[in-house]
Amino acid sequence: MSREEELKILHQTINKCKCCPLHSTRINAVSGEGPLDATLFFIGEAPGAQEDETGRPFVGRSGKLLASMIEEIGLSRDEVFITSVLKSRPPNNRLPLSSEIEACRPYVEKQIEIINPRIIVLLGNVAISSMIGPWKVSESHGHFFEANDRSYFMTYHPAAALRFPSVKEHMKQDFSILKTELL
Repeated sequence: MSREEELKILHQTINKCKCCPLHSTRINAVSGEGPLDATLFFIGEAPGAQEDETGRPFVGRSGKLLASMIEEIGLSRDEVFITSVLKSRPPNNRLPLSSEIEACRPYVEKQIEIINPRIIVLLGNVAISSMIGPWKVSESHGHFFEANDRSYFMTYHPAAALRFPSVKEHMKQDFSILKTELL
């Protein structure tokens, strides 16, 4: 089976998933999107209202900021893979429960296996703690972490950058570090 077919089947499985109660409150599962040859693989927290409506990751204000940061490092949104720890929106945008994270984890791991990116960019505390352990983004942002033959880069979630100008500046500096690594 080709990688393209494998990813398509995985996303169909995600769209039908009922592994946690969130399937009953979502409009659409948000599996993720991007090319099979993506060098960068972005992981956020969970879909928000606009993502739930469209079935696409990072389409609201956070998505616009993320796209502009990606462009600042010389890539376009279409050249990277973007997904979230959760594939369904938690009610009222609450933090994901550990049981929900564990239900979605195999999907994220399979996406990483299929895409095989050079760098996995973890956006915010939930993505960081879900993928590599209990690190605070305030202490780990701008740093790389190697685990399981993968290279992870940690930074803030764009939603935090929209709320706090100082976080946005940190995030810009982090993306500068990321750009240097890509050169």
